[in-house]
Amino acid sequence: MNTKPQNTFEPTSRTTVKRSATRGIYDRDDIDKILDEALVCHVGFVDEAQPVVIPTIHVRMGDNIYIHGSHASRMIKCLLSGEPACLTVTLVDGLVLARSVFHHSMNYRSVVIFGQAFDVPDIEKKREISHALMDHVVPGRWAEARQPSENELAATAFIGLPLDECSAKARTGPPVDDDADYQLDVWAGVIPMSLSAGVPMDDDKLRAGIVAPEYANQYRRVQIK
Repeated sequence: MNTKPQNTFEPTSRTTVKRSATRGIYDRDDIDKILDEALVCHVGFVDEAQPVVIPTIHVRMGDNIYIHGSHASRMIKCLLSGEPACLTVTLVDGLVLARSVFHHSMNYRSVVIFGQAFDVPDIEKKREISHALMDHVVPGRWAEARQPSENELAATAFIGLPLDECSAKARTGPPVDDDADYQLDVWAGVIPMSLSAGVPMDDDKLRAGIVAPEYANQYRRVQIK
């Protein structure tokens, strides 16, 4: 478990960005911002010689990333058996339309983390992680919804992955075309992309008189500066 904060991650053979190396990011603050903005992560592991990648939700708490799931899930079992893990997140910020098909791209921010997961057996720590997960996904919800019982927490596996070996990669800016293609009569530029929320939809079994709270009506994910 990582206990020593660091401002910059030292690139390793696994985290060094080789393709478009100038896009590599090793700054701790920049990596934390990407992890804190993303809603979904993908966890990669090997199960009986078969590579598997599972999407799930995560939360960063200090120097660790936490995920949770059923004790019976393949992902949890494999990670807690000591199998090495790889966790990734990706944020898409724009579609980059160049004058040539070859130079089309995306503006994005991504993080890759390598490590070995550890179990979180303590009930109160599980409750703390549950609270952090809820705040990460829907700030304000924890205080209103029924909080998990000890039995529910005991029935759920919580595991952490230390932020010891990781890096980020990002692309920003306009398209980059070949010099000759700048004379083409083809529109080029960036279509900004972001995650947006719609109007909350009431549950069919909602009791009369209960209205959507402000945090649901005004929900939005914003880029963490």
